Amino acid sequence: MYTFKNQDYVNYIINQTKTHNIDNITRTHAYQNFYYHFPEIKWAFVASIVSRNAGWNMTDLKLIPFKKLLGKTERSRLFMTYERANWLIFSDAYPQLLTYKLSCKLHKPMFHLLSDFHVSTYMQKEWSYFWEFRDLERLMTALIINEQNVIHEPVLKQSFFSVHIFKDLPYRLQNMMYMNAVILPSKTQPLYGAFVHNFTHLSNRIALGKHLASIIYKTEHYSDLVNFTQTERHSGSRWDYEKYLELPFPKGPTLQKIYPPITHQDIIRNDWYKSRGVKKKWIDHSNSRLKTNIGKSFYRKRTFLFTYVSLKDQLLPKNNV
Repeated sequence: MYTFKNQDYVNYIINQTKTHNIDNITRTHAYQNFYYHFPEIKWAFVASIVSRNAGWNMTDLKLIPFKKLLGKTERSRLFMTYERANWLIFSDAYPQLLTYKLSCKLHKPMFHLLSDFHVSTYMQKEWSYFWEFRDLERLMTALIINEQNVIHEPVLKQSFFSVHIFKDLPYRLQNMMYMNAVILPSKTQPLYGAFVHNFTHLSNRIALGKHLASIIYKTEHYSDLVNFTQTERHSGSRWDYEKYLELPFPKGPTLQKIYPPITHQDIIRNDWYKSRGVKKKWIDHSNSRLKTNIGKSFYRKRTFLFTYVSLKDQLLPKNNV
């Protein structure tokens, strides 16, 4: 009788990860489908919601206001920032999820395989702890900490992105004006979520992730999100939820119609845990008092943006985009 060996498991997980890491659409659905089979892995649902937002940010760049205000090169660079971070997190996290799935199938922990996928020693320990003690909240927080450390050097501190995105005027302006947000999709008002501020700071991103998780798993939000994600397939367009809310904005394009799949060059993955460790405040429970009902504020800013560009077009000679 043929039996799988460790290398067979590793090859299978690598191939499955590549299959689902094609673009933002495939990643989002992979997170979501995994969560509905393994709801104890709460991070997967959070990741699916954040990934939806990444897709919306990508397709926003093809809307008229963004095309008018940003050059083609700037928009291309912003897209690659979203795409690179989205791809990197998935390439690290999905093998962890599949290793957990394998462990459940075999009824024994298989987390020794995680080193073959260059997963941090921190997460190797956390998965073993979860297998023994089933601490759902601790694992979710650990995965939030891990994902933000995974992208910190390759994206946030990488010289190209640092110079051409995070030190450039468009990013600095949107950061100052709180223009970017993670929205929890819904078929009804109000919309909940959190504004993204000082994204380049590692601790801020971790705090944001924990804050979003606390909102998502509130009883009054969770059932609405489950209903939305089970009935509304992610297309990458904000129209997925805007069509229900009678918002005065044009229908945005779907992601796969405007962006081809991107081939990423993988890099040598260093274990961030060995060089940075984990700060106590990263592990502490989220105690944020930030406003969560942000829909009106977010769309007030978008209305201003659309109106500004429209008025500018009327008052100034038209230029080719």
